[in-house]
Amino acid sequence: MRASFVVAAVAAFALAAAEEYARGRSPEPISAATRLYYGPDSDLAAVDAGLVDSAKNTIDMAAYVLTDRAVIAALGRAAERGVRVRLYLDGEESRRAGPLLGDLAATRNVVIKRKHPSRDLMHLKSYQIDGRLLRSGSANFSVSAAQYQDNDLVVIDSRAAAGRFAEEFERIWARPDNQSFQP
Repeated sequence: MRASFVVAAVAAFALAAAEEYARGRSPEPISAATRLYYGPDSDLAAVDAGLVDSAKNTIDMAAYVLTDRAVIAALGRAAERGVRVRLYLDGEESRRAGPLLGDLAATRNVVIKRKHPSRDLMHLKSYQIDGRLLRSGSANFSVSAAQYQDNDLVVIDSRAAAGRFAEEFERIWARPDNQSFQP
């Protein structure tokens, strides 16, 4: 099983590098301090909340699912400290957002957009903090993802990695058919 995963991962990396090259970008290796967490053994929500609590200026988050109270509360605390928080949500999944996300949307320094529901999934589970740190992985921002599912959470301390995500975030954030979040 692990060997097939490694082969699949290498193939995915090679495909991504080929796509970057085709777009005129030379894929550069990123050297960075990386931390890996695996759930459900690690408290993934606590990891996310701690990372968000470290933000000083900006958080750009792309979230397929955002329902975890600890993560939403950390985003609210960040916004109250003056951190600019931008959330980009999947069009269909965001419809299941509860009142906590509605409260977050009403918080100063928070802007929430959702991908148009007629488009394919926005399946990212990533964010960048202050242009210096990137969080990615398979874990949604939900209780079930953090406590019950087999997931990974990858934290990359790298301006290059955070910058690459920021470029992609700006691209999806600027889609003309994005919708404002209405709880």
